[in-house]
Amino acid sequence: MTRLVGYLIRFTVILFGYAVASLAASAFLNVLFLASLGYAPEHAHPTAAASLYFSIPFVALFVAYFALMPASVAILVAEILGRRDWLFYALAGAVVAAVFLGLVDHGGDTAFAVTDTSAIMAVIGGGTVGGIFYWLSAGRWAGSWWQGDPGAEDDGQTG
Repeated sequence: MTRLVGYLIRFTVILFGYAVASLAASAFLNVLFLASLGYAPEHAHPTAAASLYFSIPFVALFVAYFALMPASVAILVAEILGRRDWLFYALAGAVVAAVFLGLVDHGGDTAFAVTDTSAIMAVIGGGTVGGIFYWLSAGRWAGSWWQGDPGAEDDGQTG
């Protein structure tokens, strides 16, 4: 019974981490978009900050939707291998973004395809930021649901 509770807790932590990663990637993309239009914090109108309160969670819904399948594979690999380093998650986030771009490019909808180099780099950068924030919120304990407590290992001595 305690094993099942551990699985449910880990699954909840993974979902929380995925939500945090989606919000972080969305915030990164929003800030890059505003910066590309020439908005700077000292020039921003007060309504620009208020609009971010709506647009970041809204764009995060799309980020979470489009990254779900490749991110699920990356999270599953990380959980099975017990990867707990930030670099793995940063690179996995970049790969998830690249897979998304590849799927969009081969999807047949040319109006939705991302072809501008700066936009491609922004999406991959957003994936990297999302991966790092996933590591911060959930990835540091990857594989803990099946590896057990490292301090409780038996050293082979009886007595």
